[in-house]
Amino acid sequence: MTFSTSTAWNTGTPSRRCGRPPRRTLEIVGIVVAFVWFWPVALAYVVWKMMGYPKSDQLRGYFQDAFGRFEQAFKGSGRGFGGGGFGGGFGPGSTGNAAFDEYRRKEIERLEAERRKLDEEARAFSDFVEELKRAKDREEFDAFMAKRRADQTGPATDASI
Repeated sequence: MTFSTSTAWNTGTPSRRCGRPPRRTLEIVGIVVAFVWFWPVALAYVVWKMMGYPKSDQLRGYFQDAFGRFEQAFKGSGRGFGGGGFGGGFGPGSTGNAAFDEYRRKEIERLEAERRKLDEEARAFSDFVEELKRAKDREEFDAFMAKRRADQTGPATDASI
């Protein structure tokens, strides 16, 4: 009994029927379609492909290195991440000057109270607008019902309304 296959099992060359990598044109069409339907995934795939198909631990290392450089740039500029500005050294949001910290805390509390007051006014206004809408809807409904009763009973009289 003889069996014939498209390739020998030990040659390492893929057969034509299975194990063949996708064609380049299908891949490009897939990327274009993905950009049309869900562009973030397509963009991530293109970046992953351009990086040479790295594994997850290689990607993690790359992004940690990039974030480290970003953090160093911010530390050098005196902004954020514990650098020279308002984020540094004396507790959360402390500048190291007690008088200024107290002034800033009082101003933030004042602004928060003002924000709460504005939020309450906005809520009151939205309640007022909703009440106006309900009144208008009720008026339109009452007019519709009166017209409908008048159509069903004949000519309307003042007593029936």
